[in-house]
Amino acid sequence: MIRLKNSEEIEGIRKSCHLLADCFNEIIPLVKAGMTTKEVDALFVDFITKHGGKPAWYKENFKGAACISINNEVIHGIPSKKRVIKDGDIVSLDVGIDLNGFISDSCHSVLVGNVKPEVRKLDEVTLECLAAGIEACRVGNRISDISRAVYDIAVKHGYGVVYDYCGHGVGLDVHEDPSIPNCPSRGPNPRIQAGMVLAIEPMINLGVPEVYTADDGWTVLTEDGKYSAHEEHTVAVFEDHTEILTDLNYKK
Repeated sequence: MIRLKNSEEIEGIRKSCHLLADCFNEIIPLVKAGMTTKEVDALFVDFITKHGGKPAWYKENFKGAACISINNEVIHGIPSKKRVIKDGDIVSLDVGIDLNGFISDSCHSVLVGNVKPEVRKLDEVTLECLAAGIEACRVGNRISDISRAVYDIAVKHGYGVVYDYCGHGVGLDVHEDPSIPNCPSRGPNPRIQAGMVLAIEPMINLGVPEVYTADDGWTVLTEDGKYSAHEEHTVAVFEDHTEILTDLNYKK
């Protein structure tokens, strides 16, 4: 069931999203080669708790505040003292905050040091996919319009679009209806309505779209071992516009 949010709920979600944007703005510049993913996660835990929030991923029984996925890891990388970030890595940071019961969700892929041009382009295109998906997220359109916008840009560049995982509703829980595939689907295709709060999140691979889950039960990796990029924003739909709630440059 899709839960449409009222103005008070959207305001609560907006505050959570703005706190998440502040969190990313502080921590992204700190992510360097030589850090463990556990050290990066600790930065998120510290920021979130100091500002009165709780890591939203704790609701999913995930062992960390951030899903930290490196290179061929698509999503859900578990923070670890053994996983060290290296020069040339692409590191996706997928984080949510529970602030007084209101949930935000966003992901940014960080390019560390001397990243190969093909990886830099992959992330640039993934950001284009995200922007196109958000542009298609308008009252009167359907969820499939978001999917098609993301998919068309990615395949134009010869990339694989992950179809096993997708975006989703968010705001009062970590994962809500509807599902938002990043490629055309025969699944449910509701019309976009005012009051929807959605997490739009392209996951784009340099190679094939197929993925598999590691033995840890969480980490999702590309089937062919090639790199992946992941970008995500939480947006709120209004009758006359769509607001990017997790915009890093929101007006304070």
